[in-house]
Amino acid sequence: MKVIPAQKPAAAQHLSVDFRRLQRVGARPGFFDYLVQVWDYRHFIAYDARSRVQSGNRRDRLGSVWLILNPVLNGLTYYLIFGLLLQTGKGIENFIGYLVIGIFLFQFSSRSITNGARSIQQNRAVIQAFSFPRATLPLAVNLRELFANIPVLIVMVLIVMLVPPTEEITWRWLLVFPALALQWIFNLGVGLILARVISKVNDVVHLLSFALRALMYASAVFYSYERFIDQPVLLQIVQLNPLFNVLDIVRDCLLYAQVPSWQSWAILASWALGALAVGTVYFWRAEETYGRA
Repeated sequence: MKVIPAQKPAAAQHLSVDFRRLQRVGARPGFFDYLVQVWDYRHFIAYDARSRVQSGNRRDRLGSVWLILNPVLNGLTYYLIFGLLLQTGKGIENFIGYLVIGIFLFQFSSRSITNGARSIQQNRAVIQAFSFPRATLPLAVNLRELFANIPVLIVMVLIVMLVPPTEEITWRWLLVFPALALQWIFNLGVGLILARVISKVNDVVHLLSFALRALMYASAVFYSYERFIDQPVLLQIVQLNPLFNVLDIVRDCLLYAQVPSWQSWAILASWALGALAVGTVYFWRAEETYGRA
C-alpha cells in the first residue's frame, strides 16, 4: 500500500476589509437618501391608499356612501344647533354654504391628522416584519384621506351650486385647488410630527381629539370671525389659524366671488410648508426607533 505524505496546511492569509462602506442593518439613512427611498415607494403608497378607500366601508350596507353621508349629517346637525337654535349665522351671507364649506373641509383635516398621527402605532407589526421607510405610512394615510374626500368635495360644490342662495361659477373657483393642496400638505406635516410623538407616548392620542375640537372652534367653522373685531388678540389668533385661512380662501372663491387676500395665502403657505419641513426632519430623526417594543 502506497503511503501519501501529509500536506502542509496552507499559510493563513490576512485580508483587509474596508468597514467604511458597510452599513448597519436598519440604520437610518441620510436625509436626502431617505427622501429618495420614500419616492421609490410611491407606487406602493398610491396602491395602498386606493385599496383602503375601496375597502374602508365594505362591511356597511351603504358602503362608500357613508363617506358622503357623514359630513352631510354633520353639516345638518351643526345647522340645526348653530344656525337655527343659537343663530350664529346672523349677518353671514349664504350661511348654508358657509357652514357646509367649514364642516366638510375641517373634517378632511381632522381625519387626516388623526389617522396620520396613529399610522405608526397601528402598523407596529408591519414595521417589525419588513424594512421600508416608515414615512410611507403617514403619507399613504394622508393620500387615502384625499382620495376618500374627492366625492365629499364634489358634494360640497354641488350644495353651493344648487341650494339657495345659489352661487355663480367664476374663474376664482380654480383657486380652490391650490388651497386644498396646501391644506393637504399641512395635514401631512402635522401627521408626521404627531406620528413620532404618539409612537413614544400613546397618551397623546386621548388629547388629540380635544386639541382638534379646540382648533375647530378657533377656525370660524360655524360663526363669523367678525364677532372678534372688538377683541384684537382673539381676532389675531383666529386669523393666524391655518385652517381658518383654508376656509376663508375657499369661501371667498366659491361664495363671494372674491380673490383671497395675499395675506391669507402667505399665512397658509407658511404653515403648510413649515409643518411639512419640520415634520419630515422630526420624523426621519427617529426612523430607527419605530416598531421597537
